[in-house]
Amino acid sequence: MFPNYPYFGYQTKCKNEPIAFPPQHQPVQPGLEYLMHPRPISENPNERGSEKLANKVAIITGGDSGIGRAIAYAFVKAGAKVVIVYLNEHRDAKETERRIYELGGDCLLLSGDLKDEKMSNYVVQKTIEAFGKIDILVNNHGVQYVQKSILDITKEQLEFTFQTNVFAFFYMIKAALPFMKAGSSIINTTSITAYEGHKKLIDYSATKGAIVTLTRSLSLSLANQQIRVNAVAPGSVWTPLIPASFSAKDIMKFGLDAPMKRAGQPVELAPAYVYLASDDASFVSGQVLHVNGGVMVSS
Repeated sequence: MFPNYPYFGYQTKCKNEPIAFPPQHQPVQPGLEYLMHPRPISENPNERGSEKLANKVAIITGGDSGIGRAIAYAFVKAGAKVVIVYLNEHRDAKETERRIYELGGDCLLLSGDLKDEKMSNYVVQKTIEAFGKIDILVNNHGVQYVQKSILDITKEQLEFTFQTNVFAFFYMIKAALPFMKAGSSIINTTSITAYEGHKKLIDYSATKGAIVTLTRSLSLSLANQQIRVNAVAPGSVWTPLIPASFSAKDIMKFGLDAPMKRAGQPVELAPAYVYLASDDASFVSGQVLHVNGGVMVSS
């Protein structure tokens, strides 16, 4: 499927054989992609792209690496201009920008902390200055901190996680919405943990549940404006957040509990976002697409 990526080829050929990652850990979130081994797969080199997002302008938070990077590449191949918002992962962001230009796309990088509502206003201002409009907003950034018990989750951690994963989504939506017109699309990244829970990611799972409900409620609120709101719920996906969250020992088991016995790659998520952003999904709103390696979830 991806001849230039032997690791992914190995994953797909092995079928039912579990595929483990080598042990590794990064001490700081949200993690750095250039330090990962193997590197996440962000692009299908055989994908020629389409015109499904031609002349569209998309803001992608957390777009420097991981799922966000894969979304950016897929959007550019589909004809969109992209604004990539990230915290401080400058090397990853520059690598993403460089590849977008190689693909013939147009890109604007914006670095800052989305926990501050002023940053969202700045992002929107710079987007309008550069491209004149906003057609797609992808809220994709997030953090997660492993704790053995709810008793270990401090007030500071709880506030930080909700401010990053939920409040910042609200801020970005509020800032972008006045510039979005009928046919525009908002896509939020939630998680399988919103449906299954996670015994060591209690506060993170709670934020992802909030994102699901935000998506459904906002969809109802914006239906008369013909602005669609949907979400994608990834399962275990190989992104920088994983080695920045879990221990090296846990990394060796990451994704093995899925029916497909492996973690997903960011490139396998990106088409879901293209679909939700495009006119192909013109009758889809308030929905969550599950891309999780075969895990059955209930709403």
